[in-house]
Amino acid sequence: MDKAFAEHFAADSIESWNAHDLRGVLSHYADDVEMSSPVIIQVAAERSRTLRGKVAVGAYWAKALELIPDLHFELISVLVGVTSISLYYKGTRGCLAAEVFHFGAMQTVSRDFAHYDV
Repeated sequence: MDKAFAEHFAADSIESWNAHDLRGVLSHYADDVEMSSPVIIQVAAERSRTLRGKVAVGAYWAKALELIPDLHFELISVLVGVTSISLYYKGTRGCLAAEVFHFGAMQTVSRDFAHYDV
């Protein structure tokens, strides 16, 4: 993982989110992605707080965009790991978030872990 790839991923992800372009957001994800978030239980009623598969994650995000039509993210920092990237950003309503993305061999997100200042 290099800084240029991480910065491109971050910029494209934030831009896609702010445009409410789910196709653009999901273009970075593997079909068998696994996503964990403390908010999943509120939006998707999934008690494990983990979703599996791009279709399930896309449905969750589509519902979230319906519930939060003014969703907007402001990137604060991009951190680079060996096979992961962490984005630290400000979300809608000023909530701070850190999201850790693990990448597979095809340089698509295989696991996504969201953390919020709730």
